[in-house]
Amino acid sequence: MTYFDSNGPLRGMKRDLYEGGIRVPLIAHWPGRIRPGVESDHISGFQDILPTLAEIAGKGVADTDGISFAPTLLADGGPQKKHPHLYWEFYEQGGKRAIRKGFWKAVQRNMLRSPNSPTELYDLSQDLEEKVDVSAQHPEMVAEMKRLMDASHNDRMDVGL
Repeated sequence: MTYFDSNGPLRGMKRDLYEGGIRVPLIAHWPGRIRPGVESDHISGFQDILPTLAEIAGKGVADTDGISFAPTLLADGGPQKKHPHLYWEFYEQGGKRAIRKGFWKAVQRNMLRSPNSPTELYDLSQDLEEKVDVSAQHPEMVAEMKRLMDASHNDRMDVGL
């Protein structure tokens, strides 16, 4: 990890829920359809790939959490729908989960070992490297993020734990 420095200044690495583990750039090239040199701050997740490709192919997709980001890619794409929040959860290393809502990001580690483990809160508009936990200054946002994480959790994924 040190040699390649793939996460740059961002905290974390692959399978971490900090930005260094989940933030991935996307480069798209399609002459005549995607405007060259355009950058976007649209936030999406892997679940958005299938709906995007299906929309581009002129097909529909049913029963998915994903949202097509074709409008962001295409010059004539129209308005872009956005996720109200994005949620991640991993079971290794004692369990961990994270949620991103706007510029706010919450991370909870060791949740399987200790369901009431602390929830960290970061303001990514000011701290993209997630160095300063601001949970003590924003308890109302921590409570909201925990509520959203609880609502996003899928018990069907707990099989075999």
